[in-house]
Amino acid sequence: MGSFSIWHWLVVLVIVALVFGTKKLRNIGEDLGGAVKGFKKGIKEAESEDDLPPKQVADQHTVDVQATEKQDVSKH
Repeated sequence: MGSFSIWHWLVVLVIVALVFGTKKLRNIGEDLGGAVKGFKKGIKEAESEDDLPPKQVADQHTVDVQATEKQDVSKH
């Protein structure tokens, strides 16, 4: 009951390919790769922002928010 051999992994891979299909697996792989690239890009941007000097805040009690107008759906 140790680790699985290469034959076990090949059988699992064939079963997964039969269940999901190769096109769906390719799409999942592309999505996962894009997510990893986006994560790495975000980390690099965050690290570069850490190198910048901190922004000056006029008042310590000011809260910065973005307000949007709420639409009433019942009028339509």
